[in-house]
Amino acid sequence: MTEKPPLDSNETPAWLGAGRSETQLTAGQDPDAVETCDADRPAWDSKIQYVLAQVGFSVGLGNVWRFPYLCHQNGGGAFMLLYVFLLTIVGVPLFFMELAAGQSIRQGSIGVWKHISPKLAGIGYSSCIVCFYVALYYNVIIAWSLFYMGNSFQYPLPWEHCPTDVTTNDTVKECAGSSPTSYFWFRKALNITNSIDESGELNPIMTGCLLAAWAIVSLAMIKGIKSSAKVMYFSSVFPYVVLFIFLIRGLMLDGAIEGITFMFYPKLEIWGSMQVWRQAATQVFFALGLGYGSVIAYSSYNPVHNNCHRDALMVSGINFATSVLASLVVFVVLGFRAKNIALRCVAKYGCLCLAVSLAEYREWYSHHGSALAPNITDCSLEEEMNKGVEGTGLAFIAFTEVMALFPASPFWSTLFFLMLLNLGLSTMFGTMQGILTPLMDNFSLLGRHRTLLTVSSCALGFLIGLLFTQRSGNYFVTMFDDYSATLPLVIVVIFETFSVAWVYGTDRGVQIISGKYVCLLSMVGLLTAKFGCVCSLKRPTYTAWNQTTASEATLEYPGWALGMIITLIVCASLPVPIGYIYFTLKNPKAGNTRSADGGGHEMHREFYTKCSSTEQLESPHRVPAEEDEALPRTAFLATGNENYRLLPQLEVEDDDDDEQDTEV
Repeated sequence: MTEKPPLDSNETPAWLGAGRSETQLTAGQDPDAVETCDADRPAWDSKIQYVLAQVGFSVGLGNVWRFPYLCHQNGGGAFMLLYVFLLTIVGVPLFFMELAAGQSIRQGSIGVWKHISPKLAGIGYSSCIVCFYVALYYNVIIAWSLFYMGNSFQYPLPWEHCPTDVTTNDTVKECAGSSPTSYFWFRKALNITNSIDESGELNPIMTGCLLAAWAIVSLAMIKGIKSSAKVMYFSSVFPYVVLFIFLIRGLMLDGAIEGITFMFYPKLEIWGSMQVWRQAATQVFFALGLGYGSVIAYSSYNPVHNNCHRDALMVSGINFATSVLASLVVFVVLGFRAKNIALRCVAKYGCLCLAVSLAEYREWYSHHGSALAPNITDCSLEEEMNKGVEGTGLAFIAFTEVMALFPASPFWSTLFFLMLLNLGLSTMFGTMQGILTPLMDNFSLLGRHRTLLTVSSCALGFLIGLLFTQRSGNYFVTMFDDYSATLPLVIVVIFETFSVAWVYGTDRGVQIISGKYVCLLSMVGLLTAKFGCVCSLKRPTYTAWNQTTASEATLEYPGWALGMIITLIVCASLPVPIGYIYFTLKNPKAGNTRSADGGGHEMHREFYTKCSSTEQLESPHRVPAEEDEALPRTAFLATGNENYRLLPQLEVEDDDDDEQDTEV
């Protein structure tokens, strides 16, 4: 690549020269120029392809089973208003920050923060480690979805009825004490142990499903964004089709209106609870995928003049709309489920009062219930709705129970788990991109062998993932989900915000207030709340399945598990201080070196903070040169989607065509 001279000075500013990586970052080679010859970097075929990739990553399983649960438990419509408020003042600015950083510097997370300051390179490494943690257990959920989808091609569904014990010719006791769906999940799918201390042998069926999940991810990403982007067209769009189908079908169910009413009824008093604020902020944080480095990786393949202001608003808005759509689907289904349970209760006890409807029974119970036996309940639909379910309990127990009640149940079950599979895969692609892109950008050897790196990473993920396919594996999934990503990601985003707002610099009043103060203080407050939860006197707990009682029980993590949790958090957070200390000791005077001409810094900062094609092209600092016309331009073609194309690749000797597009 030909290095262009700086626009405003014949000398590269010292603050940026010190930030060059070992592989000569594209932006680091010429900090003052807003356009560089970046012909050897792949690009999205079209803007819609890029948007689908970002939406596919940010919209995941959490939108379907975490957001509805939080709304249900924390005031319904009041929680949504709080969520929108925090999304506006914290989520969108931080999301824009990552979009702009990747797009303007055109590197993965490691290269971006090393470019801003070599002392901050550890932020990128922490992001990669957290991405790897998430990929390990997230692909297990995809494996579960594959298992359930495979079992959906049966009629009746295998979780529709309890099996019979062949020795006694009676219903299996564990199933009779719980429910057919709970029994199938805990015994048939997981074959779970009674606690995390009982490891048990590997579950062969789940091990095979996990291998299949990693194989799908590897094949979809083996050619970089050229292959994964094509898969995104289906994996990102298909879940919306299914959600709308389920919403239309769900609105026809008895109990759907009660479910929606229960879901969205606002309880404004929850705004006084700090716990609700913490949960809303955490959901904003994880819904957008901040801190993983995946947002940076995807935007780094954009043209430098792409309008990422608009992208930040558009993707954030789509993410929130998806959460609302998923909440509607979840609660029309749960309303139907609760109504069925209440009606079965009336059928069981209604003979006491000759009641034929739920309303008649509830009225009779309100007058005479105190004189009845304690085992006779009031058949309350609200009580059933109050039994909130989240995560795997929602997808693999509550929803499977409802699917069994639908006519043509195998079709609806297959559709539902195919949707979960696509939601998981689109997020998984982004998570893996957050690992692979920084490594390929920062290490030229890895960049020249993308295929080998992709396959090796997936193989390593499968081998470590065997931890989750043993009989106690579900408890480790819960551990990783609760602790391995939360604290490290918050720490990473705090350093990101500080780096951009105070080290790199922001422009304009709103960005100063939002970036330097509001976002940073919000993230510090969230970190403090997280540390308060972890460091509280209460020992961390998890939910275990007791085979004897056929019920769930809350158990404390044993000492070795606590050590494992601490190790995961420390390993993910340690690169940040190590990187800072290492560079400070290696270059003690680097931080005091300044260029005599600050024009280049101001130019690059203005380019970064505006991130809009119109504003950038009109910048007074940019004087177009005639020789620029001869250089390849990293821009989307303006004449229509049919003319979008990958950028021309540099000739690389001894490398095959498939590996040329990621050499750095």
